Amino acid sequence: MNNDAVTAADRTWMAAAIELSRRCPPAEGAYSVGAVIVGADGNEISHGYSRETDLHVHAEESALAKLSADDDARLAGATLYSTLEPCSERKSRPLTCTQLVLRSGIRRVVIAWREPDLFVGDCIGVEALRDEGVSVVELPDMAEEARAVNVHLLG
Repeated sequence: MNNDAVTAADRTWMAAAIELSRRCPPAEGAYSVGAVIVGADGNEISHGYSRETDLHVHAEESALAKLSADDDARLAGATLYSTLEPCSERKSRPLTCTQLVLRSGIRRVVIAWREPDLFVGDCIGVEALRDEGVSVVELPDMAEEARAVNVHLLG
């Protein structure tokens, strides 16, 4: 399979990530994001959403934190579905979500929309991942649904 090709499974898993984003407690200073990690076998490995475990946790961070060292081998063939581009700047944690994804070994990321410049002037999560050889697929036709969860920020 071409890692950049969009599949029906990509849309199904992104819809699941969007559903997860609806669980986020709204916050004035943070996006509501959902993330799902799916193995090469098509089964979910983990999932998370913003503010799931504390006020500063991001969706990708939450999903990755649930995994043990035993899961690492599965991550090399996994796809991360995130409703928003992984962050490239962070004030509340030492590592960004982009750095966490790169450390995990995940080689394919699917997003619904890129981070607007509301909190970060120039998010470069997609570019940073691609620079390290990670395939990043965008689903612009699902962006509006992912953005709608953030209407409290975007108006």
